[in-house]
Amino acid sequence: DGLKDSAGNSLHYDRVYTIGEFDLYIPRDEKGNFKKYGSSAESYGDTTEVMRGLIPSHIVFNGKKGALTGAGALTAKVGETVLFIHSTANRDTRPHLIGGHGDYVWATGKFINKPERNLETWFIPGGTAGVMMYTFKQPGVYAYV
Repeated sequence: DGLKDSAGNSLHYDRVYTIGEFDLYIPRDEKGNFKKYGSSAESYGDTTEVMRGLIPSHIVFNGKKGALTGAGALTAKVGETVLFIHSTANRDTRPHLIGGHGDYVWATGKFINKPERNLETWFIPGGTAGVMMYTFKQPGVYAYV
């Protein structure tokens, strides 16, 4: 039946982008340098030990540093409406679109719930996915953080 606003009117979007927020746990050697391994199997014991501390060495979008910049930048034209789907594995997160806002936000990804409106930042609990819709009003660089 499609997405609806709080009054039951249909919502349209032109593009959809999926953003995965990942915690990485990379072991360090005795000098504090990140260790390198020949295979994932070799790193298993050390990585498991780092994960038990619950403090990630890196938090990245879409699996690597800079994944959403340069050639990986998410693009849209003025007047286009974009649906952003943001998933997080372990931790609560608070995405924000610098230069824009969430016209419509389903912070827990439940489309049967009425969307919140005009949020600068939205809260997504760990282990869930949140969705935000925004219509780009002017050209520019918008940072998704």
